Amino acid sequence: MLTHEPDGVARCGWVTSAPDYLRYHDSEWGRRVRGERELFERLMLEAFQSGLSWLTILRKREAFRAAFRDFDPDTVAGFGDADVARLMGDAAIVRNRRKIDATLTNARAVVRLRDTVGLERLIEEHAPVEHSRPGTPDEVVGFSSESTALSKALKRHGFAHVGPTTCYSLFQACGFVNDHAVGCAAGDEIAGE
Repeated sequence: MLTHEPDGVARCGWVTSAPDYLRYHDSEWGRRVRGERELFERLMLEAFQSGLSWLTILRKREAFRAAFRDFDPDTVAGFGDADVARLMGDAAIVRNRRKIDATLTNARAVVRLRDTVGLERLIEEHAPVEHSRPGTPDEVVGFSSESTALSKALKRHGFAHVGPTTCYSLFQACGFVNDHAVGCAAGDEIAGE
């Protein structure tokens, strides 16, 4: 479950020596993310990751931010056909029409959510109340009853391409659960151990 390379620090076993992964694991993954724009960005990056390596998304993150105007929901909600054509022609991002369309759809849904619950509160309301860090590979999960409930709630609000696995990845990435392996230094820091 743990790796100690390259510097001897205990980290989750999925971390490789790729500098992108090391930085992301040590300083970002599992740390609480707040704010509508920030959560919208993370949700969309998780959706784009579906079927791909997370390392691919990390390496393209700045290009995604530029292409989607820093994931400002109001701006993305106003995108039209010319923007879709621009995005489909942008080799610096993942050019998947369904995922691009879902991002525009979801930006519009985020804007509509402001009149009711708001994106951040909706996610918080579905986040697990109790959670144990995995100690063995068998304890690592890809979705939960809470991520399934969040997926259903988002879809009721008009979101697309936000299944239970994507929602669970959002919980992990944004600190709604601490899924760092037992003994991982970053996970211990987040847990205040």
